[in-house]
Amino acid sequence: MDARQRPRLWRVAVPLVCLLAGLLLSTTREAAQGGELRGTGATRLSDLVRGAQQDVAAAEVTRTRLRLQAEQLQQRAAASDDAVAAALADVAALQPGAGLSAVTGPGLTVTLTDASRTATGSYAADAQPDDLVVHQQDLQSVLNALWAGGAEAVMVQDQRVVSTSAPRCVGNTLLLHGRTYSPPYTVSAIGDADRLQDALAAERGVVIYKQYVARFGLGYKVQARDTLSLPAYEGSVALTSAVVVPR
Repeated sequence: MDARQRPRLWRVAVPLVCLLAGLLLSTTREAAQGGELRGTGATRLSDLVRGAQQDVAAAEVTRTRLRLQAEQLQQRAAASDDAVAAALADVAALQPGAGLSAVTGPGLTVTLTDASRTATGSYAADAQPDDLVVHQQDLQSVLNALWAGGAEAVMVQDQRVVSTSAPRCVGNTLLLHGRTYSPPYTVSAIGDADRLQDALAAERGVVIYKQYVARFGLGYKVQARDTLSLPAYEGSVALTSAVVVPR
């Protein structure tokens, strides 16, 4: 290129670059809306989670109010109609088996929690992130063992577990019946404590979890209880879909 053309090229290029930089800064300012761009997504996600939890809490309040109204109407109808009274008696007889009534009795609690750091402030040298947290299959193995051990009633955290319950783990957070929980996770079961402990010891998933307890420091604690009080399940037991399992 002729050296005499270079000054002319720079006179054109420099203003153009400055103009583009100004447009980029202006666009960034409009997108940020006076805030931090990197923090916007995280803030919106936390707001969504908080909003969803508030919606669930509000729905639970409405459900409780409507349930009380329905019970009052049923009692009034039963007082004047023998058929209604008989139907309500049949429903009451089925409630314990469906988990719809509170239960008190002896049993045990199982507590699962993520690994904690050692005295040096670190985890096991060969540990992977998945090795250090309680997974859905770990919690499900405990539930399977307790049911197999003859548990009369089971509760996870503060909620009764029934046949339609589906505990889900998202990262290190438990989702159950629309509520979220962080570890430690406590499972309570009413039944014969010795039989329940034998069932836990025989469950393959629990055996594998206990290997991770020994190697990576995950938490696992079983305690027999003379008395446990489990609340009634208050959600819907209606099935929205079902699949026939082939034999």
